[in-house]
Amino acid sequence: MADTRPATHQHQVDPQAIPTQTFTWGAIKWFVTPANTAGAVLSFGEVVLLPGKGHDRHNHPVSEEILYVLSGEGRQILDDGEPFPIRAGNTIYVPTAVYHSTLNTGWEPLRLLALYNPGGPELDLRALPDFRELPPGTLPGWERRAYEG
Repeated sequence: MADTRPATHQHQVDPQAIPTQTFTWGAIKWFVTPANTAGAVLSFGEVVLLPGKGHDRHNHPVSEEILYVLSGEGRQILDDGEPFPIRAGNTIYVPTAVYHSTLNTGWEPLRLLALYNPGGPELDLRALPDFRELPPGTLPGWERRAYEG
């Protein structure tokens, strides 16, 4: 009898083998996207927000987003509502087209896992003026600012 189970594909992603997207507020590594993973329909990556930094209010017109806080602490805004605190272990669900932003309020990097369904909004980041993509294996450099006290 023939095996009628669907074929399975296993993918292991080595973070050192994929590019790092950098911005003035931090960095992102996209581990799985429809563009880099055969058969994928969602996008999944790690976001690092530097202390005191965040990304501007924005939305994803055709995708929902899930954020999971790995470490650090910050402030999240959803649908132009009141900001609320986030910390390690929190999950934030952002419905399709809802405006949102995240700010790191702590002294250490805020690390998040981000998932877009369907994938694709990560391509829009390339149009931002501070977007830079580093080749695989290249470490981002964090700039130290002078004290302004």
